[in-house]
Amino acid sequence: MTHAWLFVGPPGSGRSNAAKAFAAALQCPRGGCGTCNDCRTARSGAHPDVTLLRTEKLSIGVDEVRDLVSRANVAPMNGRWQAVVVEDADRITERGADALLKAIEEPAPKTVWLLCAPSADDVIVTIRSRCRELRLVTPPVEAVANLLVERDGVHEGIAWYSAQAAQGHVGRARALALNDEVRSRRMRVLALPAKLNALSDCLNAAANLVEEASAEATALTADLDAREMADLQAALGMATRGAKARGAQGAIKDLEEQQKIRVKRYQRDAIDRALTELTGWYRDVLAAQTAPGVRFVNSDLADQIIPFAQRTRPEQTVRAIDALLACRQALERNVAPTLALEAMLVELGRASH
Repeated sequence: MTHAWLFVGPPGSGRSNAAKAFAAALQCPRGGCGTCNDCRTARSGAHPDVTLLRTEKLSIGVDEVRDLVSRANVAPMNGRWQAVVVEDADRITERGADALLKAIEEPAPKTVWLLCAPSADDVIVTIRSRCRELRLVTPPVEAVANLLVERDGVHEGIAWYSAQAAQGHVGRARALALNDEVRSRRMRVLALPAKLNALSDCLNAAANLVEEASAEATALTADLDAREMADLQAALGMATRGAKARGAQGAIKDLEEQQKIRVKRYQRDAIDRALTELTGWYRDVLAAQTAPGVRFVNSDLADQIIPFAQRTRPEQTVRAIDALLACRQALERNVAPTLALEAMLVELGRASH
């Protein structure tokens, strides 16, 4: 046992679920039975000695980390452990990392930090060197398909299609299996490489991707935004006609700014899913060109992938994959999504001919 753990693994590997299960096991008198009140409340975030942090912003700032550190220093109520789960440790800012480092260097006796990140390199070296690392892997397609059939009642054929298309990402596979619009959106994205014949096609495709991502983000947050605003106005006494609490406009403006940041995060997530889909498509093209017999990620589109692979060269495919990686890096540097996508799609167009 140690005071700091780092769960790493690719998207869909279940690192945050593993961390929450670990936190539950620390609280459970039987070491993690999964059924007692301690286990259930720890995994849901309702346990008084388990703190879960998952940001809806693009980053986790120093103020949030300091609040977290303050909570972590409180003695556990039941005398076992004070567990702190940070689902997006890779999003902690530099100043936030400094505040977290001090807490990990000088931990409270009963506090356990459970950090999650895609890879150890995404966490600053001074923090990861003080953590015990647990590496997770993407679950196999068979396991994801069986989970969808047994847990969600998905038809076996749809379950296998979704698990394969999601490349082992359980959440993405579930969305594909249960939502027709998600499947339609995937098909629209994967149809792009064959349609990039002119500069105007690339620019229009970039605009459409940004528009769809924005619409998806707005749809996901609209109800939550409305509830938060209504709750804030009620707390400020603005439900009474004509009542205006001191500082109300400032509080409302702060909430609106936070909501805009959340929408931006959801938009970036939607764009990232599109980039993942395209990367898988070009991976299949490269496999067809250089490793015949390798199973495609997008096996349902083999009749499109194979002709595309035959009329292009592996060098072009590698250049397309490099363009996708460059787009991701540009988005991480906060380049405007439209500009990053336009540059990427122009390169994809060049690599298609």
